[in-house]
Amino acid sequence: MTDRLPNPTGDDRDLAIELRLLLAFLLMGVVLFLTPYFYRTTAPPRNRPPAAQPPKLTTQAQPSEVEKARSSGSELAGVQAPVVGDAERTYIIETDLFRVRFSNRGAVVTSWVLKRYRDTQGQSLELVNQAAAAKVPFPFSIQPVDEKIQPTWNQALFVAEQKPGPAIEFRYVEGPVSVRKLFQFRPGDYRFRFVSELYYDGKLLPHLIVWRGGFGDFTFPSAQANQHSLFYDLSANKLVVHKASDAKKGPLSFQGSYSFAGIEDRYFAAVALPDQPGFLVRVYSDPIHVAAENKEQPHVGVGLGGAGRLQWPVFVGPKDLDLLRQLDPKLTQIVDFGWFSFLAKPLFYALKWVNERWVHNYGWSIVLVTIAINFLLFPLKLSSLKSMRKMQALQPEIQAINEKYRGMSLRDPRRSRQNEELMELYRKHGVNPMGGCLPMLLQIPFFIAFYKVLTVAIELRGAEWLWVKDLSQPEHLPIRILPIVMVISQFVIQKMTPATTANPAQQRMMLMMPLIMGFIFYGVSSGLVLYWLTSNLVGIVQQLFIDKVLPAPKLATPITETRPAAPRKRRARK
Repeated sequence: MTDRLPNPTGDDRDLAIELRLLLAFLLMGVVLFLTPYFYRTTAPPRNRPPAAQPPKLTTQAQPSEVEKARSSGSELAGVQAPVVGDAERTYIIETDLFRVRFSNRGAVVTSWVLKRYRDTQGQSLELVNQAAAAKVPFPFSIQPVDEKIQPTWNQALFVAEQKPGPAIEFRYVEGPVSVRKLFQFRPGDYRFRFVSELYYDGKLLPHLIVWRGGFGDFTFPSAQANQHSLFYDLSANKLVVHKASDAKKGPLSFQGSYSFAGIEDRYFAAVALPDQPGFLVRVYSDPIHVAAENKEQPHVGVGLGGAGRLQWPVFVGPKDLDLLRQLDPKLTQIVDFGWFSFLAKPLFYALKWVNERWVHNYGWSIVLVTIAINFLLFPLKLSSLKSMRKMQALQPEIQAINEKYRGMSLRDPRRSRQNEELMELYRKHGVNPMGGCLPMLLQIPFFIAFYKVLTVAIELRGAEWLWVKDLSQPEHLPIRILPIVMVISQFVIQKMTPATTANPAQQRMMLMMPLIMGFIFYGVSSGLVLYWLTSNLVGIVQQLFIDKVLPAPKLATPITETRPAAPRKRRARK
């Protein structure tokens, strides 16, 4: 399982949902087990094409004009003529994967669109937070490591030159300041080569390249809660993740040897792949107005670099495991499968295999994998149903024991004798009183694993199935069909399951469980509801088979104590 630092890490909202779901299932298990003791006679893209194989990308940059001047023996200060743009202009670099808009004012990125993906509203996926432009610099602005130095060049007009590749180079020389930036792209590659140089008075000035104001799909509910800065610390062999709230008192700085560093949201990431010691990472927290909530929310930002001349490959794209593994095996750790990664990862690969080899639809893949899981667990389920039937057959005797101790105080020492008699009865007939809870307990790990896969796997984002537009989201219908059908199936399987109590009040309470499940499932992802619905339908078929093969148990006749009748009084003779 991937370690993420600091603790707690990742998405707090996801963690809270996992804990609530786990708690809900545990509470339902407790209800199933304890109610017999209380109820005695008195709960987006469509068909995304496969990721292209990334070509090898060199990290060696060509010498800049400034370096050529230095190598020729010229003094930097006062030799170069000013290089300043005459007007603000916009430049577009487009590949089969990107559409990037640059401005020569500051030589920054004002828009970064991933062409093969859509946001949750079906529009082109924009990774740059346009609402943040009024408060923080655009991505790829230069921030000096020494925060006392004012970065006046971020408002200066650069001279831009577009080159084959495609590539674009920005240069600015004014007084003691000389800045150069190079962005070099290659078709079919989510990486690009980036170079920046900053000279001041003829000396390289250590600086950072910043991406602030958040990152990713800003149409996602509570988008800022899913955004983090991150870096992989080679010395500690750990992935370190920070939220915006971690830097609420001021920027946090970290320096060391890092395999990668950058910024992420739930499904996408922008990370530098440096090959230099002493790499500096600075984490920012910027309060940005959120239109959906009509208030400001902290958005994470990151600054990378620390040297006067920076040059590294930069990856901006989807958190696709196969693609990330080709770039750097450690990069796969940014896809966080959570506590149940030992189960979630194999489950994800099983869904992917079924999708690619057989059905070519993730909805039907969920159905087939769920059927396979239920049949693999069928021997355990059969054992559980046998135990429940034995419990059903023993209900008259259990009722008789409970009747003997009816009305006694819970503090009465004789109460312990009641439990002893019940345990002796269970032991005699080979019954496990918790056996009926086993099927639900077996479902919990798979439930959480499915939840994590649907939450973090880019392949499931926007995956369609019949009327469902996105399996990773709740149904986009006024009345959600899958949860309603799931509740109906839950009622059916509840009625078919052998009753482990003869008490009508307890049986009515157990029939409330489907409504509780419907309440839990109404707001979760459609894929998760589809998994549970499929499990219920398979369970109904299995129960019909068991009822046909195994005869119904004969209820035992309770042993009741007979009391002698009181003698009649003779009527006095007059």
